[in-house]
Amino acid sequence: MNVIHKSGGKKQMDIKKLAQESIAAKEFAYTPYSHFRVGAALLTKDGGIYRGCNIENAAYTPTNCAERTAFFKAVSEGKKEFTAIAINGDANDYLYPCGVCRQVMAEFCDPETFQVILVNTPDDFKIFTLEELLPGAFTKQDITKATGKEL
Repeated sequence: MNVIHKSGGKKQMDIKKLAQESIAAKEFAYTPYSHFRVGAALLTKDGGIYRGCNIENAAYTPTNCAERTAFFKAVSEGKKEFTAIAINGDANDYLYPCGVCRQVMAEFCDPETFQVILVNTPDDFKIFTLEELLPGAFTKQDITKATGKEL
């Protein structure tokens, strides 16, 4: 896909709402060390939205990204089917998810259809499929191939 979109039609209005939710989620970020806030809004297959923000830790390794926070909140409440995620950060530019977040997305999402929406503003964003951002992801199918056991 790799297309820059400006909001317009109905589909863009749905994306605009998700973009606005990601910006709102950023306000809850806990970033006393980097002061770099990130917000994410995860859209479930049934239309629900789960927000996430980055949560830092003085030891750095336990820090959790906004995207994973949103996924873990949704999964902890029984949701496991997702269609899109919008991501916004303090960079005043498009903010791509890190490799760990992309791998978490690959655990729960169809890489060919799951949309990763990089939000600069609610009216200015880029849309990618997960497959475009993480080609050759390591998935459950790889484990099944290696072990011969269906998961």
